Order: sequence, then structure tokens, then C-alpha cells
Amino acid sequence: MSVLPSEALVLAGVVFVLGVRHGFDADHLATIDGLTRFNAAAGKRFARYCGALFSIGHGAVVAVTAIAAALLVGRWSPPGWLTMSGLWISITVLAALGLVNLGAAARADPQQVFAPVGFKGRFLGRLARASHPALIGLIGALFAISFDTISQAALFSVTATRISGVSYALVLGGVFTAGMLIVDGANGLWVARMIRRSDATARVASRVMAATVAVLSIAVAALGASRSLLPAVDAWSDSNELLCGFAVIATVLGAFLFSLWIGRRFAAARSQTVPAYQGPQ
Repeated sequence: MSVLPSEALVLAGVVFVLGVRHGFDADHLATIDGLTRFNAAAGKRFARYCGALFSIGHGAVVAVTAIAAALLVGRWSPPGWLTMSGLWISITVLAALGLVNLGAAARADPQQVFAPVGFKGRFLGRLARASHPALIGLIGALFAISFDTISQAALFSVTATRISGVSYALVLGGVFTAGMLIVDGANGLWVARMIRRSDATARVASRVMAATVAVLSIAVAALGASRSLLPAVDAWSDSNELLCGFAVIATVLGAFLFSLWIGRRFAAARSQTVPAYQGPQ
């Protein structure tokens, strides 16, 4: 049995982190939120799995892109403008989504569970009310047909092919999807739980998580811009790619636990300050 070279293992770790980071895209979260709410209201048993279905469809396009890029690698080399264009599109979208969601969370009705805001979901039309698992997968696939996703998949596929061949490019497509599936699948379960509760704990927890994801989006965008403009930051980031990725994961996990704790504390404090109903006097 052959052992993957260390470069291939490191690349797999980086691609997994990229998949996790991609799953935190506010457009993903907002669309999964809407699909989960719609199907939960319709009584669909698969509602909690909308995030997983979305990721599977999204990942299928990533895998196809990875294979296509791997097969062309001998005759095509990604131009420099592809890397830079994909990077700056991603930076702009991340920063904009982060700022929009921070503002939306601040303005949201305090009596409602906060739903994240996205850009792409506004163009879904009737698909926004998809009530079949296959259609939800199709929505995920449509979201993957974007310049930043395609360019990212092509770039890691070309690198993978040069390290360990075409088959490894397909493996990395699966690794990327796995990272995204963990995040978006968990988000679908989280939204389903918040819908069932809809109490003070859920309202506070939803805002804490939304603010965390928004701030992380802005931070990742700032890091990407710094890497592009400052060679020293780029060198540091290249040598600490996995560390940065796991820091993002740890931050979100910590925010999740904190959101539940602070939500429960808020609900308990509120129940102590609101007098019990005594009935008609």
C-alpha cells in the first residue's frame, strides 16, 4: 500500500479547512436557513437535513470541476489573473456579507429568531421554496457555479494532480465537500432546533452565532486582502494555513457553546423578572 507524500497530506488538510471555511459563507447559511424553515413549516421530515443536501449538490460541482481541471493540467496552467480575480471576488463578497449581516442582526426584531442574510438566495425564485431533496441538492449545485468556487476548485485540483495524479484531485474534491458538509449540515440541524424552540434562548443564541459568523467573514476578508498586498503576511499565512483554519473552527465552536450558555442565562433571568400570571382579579 502506497503512502501519500507529506505534501499531499498537508494539501488535504488545507483543502478540508477551505471546505469548512466555504461552508460558513453567509449565502450558504441564509439559503439553508430559508429552506429549513420552509420545509419544517410544511412538515417535511427531511427539513433538518437541508444543509447536508445542499452541500452534497454543491460538492458534486466541485468534484466535477476538480476532475476537469485535473484532466487538462497537462495542457493548461492556471493564469495568474485567475488566482487574483478569485481572491478579490471572495474578499469583496465575504466583507459585504459580514457587514450586511452585522447590520441586519442589530436591526432585527428582538422577539424573533434571527435569520442570516444572503445575496444569491434572492435570485432563486420558486426554488427558494424547494420541497424535494433533489431540488435542494440542485440549489447547492447552482451556488457552486460561481467564479470564486470554480477557480478555487481548479487551483487545488491542478496542485493535487501534480503531486499525486488525477485520482487525488477527485479525493480532494471529496475532502473539500466533507469540510463544507460538516458546517452546512450542522447549520441545518441548528436551524431546525431553533425553529422548534423559538424561545428567549433561541433568540439570543441565533444573534450570537450570526454575529460570530459575520465577524469571521470580515476577518477572513481582511486577511485575504493583507496577503495580497503584504508579502510578509502572505508568507506567514502560507506557513500557518492549517492553524488559521482550525482557529476559525475553534472560534465558531466556542461561539456555539457560548451562545447556548448566554441564551439560557438570559432566559432564566427574564423568567425571574416577569411576574407570573395570576388570572383575573
